[in-house]
Amino acid sequence: MKILTLTVLVTICTALGACASSSPAAAPGASASTPEALKPPSDQKEAFTWQAIGTQNYECKASATGGWAWVFVAPEAELYNAKKDKVGTHGAGPHWTALDGSKTIGAVKARANSPRSTDIPWLLLTASSAGGPGKMAPITSVQRINTEGGNAPATGCASAADAGKISKQGYTADYVYFVQR
Repeated sequence: MKILTLTVLVTICTALGACASSSPAAAPGASASTPEALKPPSDQKEAFTWQAIGTQNYECKASATGGWAWVFVAPEAELYNAKKDKVGTHGAGPHWTALDGSKTIGAVKARANSPRSTDIPWLLLTASSAGGPGKMAPITSVQRINTEGGNAPATGCASAADAGKISKQGYTADYVYFVQR
């Protein structure tokens, strides 16, 4: 049992290490194929970019059409700067919290399909401060780009027997934060 547990822990640590050591797919705040609809208003400028490494969480629920479906619940991710230092967390709301305690909450303004169908969509969110002073206080928009993974599973939610099951799907993304010019 100890060998199996150790093997699982080594596998998880290796996978997370690989994610944490990967660099964003594009220059901070930019992607060669970021759709025009995901650009923030012209009176805003990029402040910084943090990479999220975590999960997109789903629950199996009855659908309106009488079947069963995975329904998005919330993200759970840690945020890292370009130096690979942990700088905050990302969770339900959606919200982003810096280690200094400042927090911003977002609302989806626009979405676009990721270049790969296996990845969650890219987003533009309007943002507002939800806490005291700090890194997140002046944020006015958040862009989620360069996503990898995170889609709901294709199987495992087919009947009442599956109701309430939770599935945590690994993902990474670049979150680009904008402030007023």
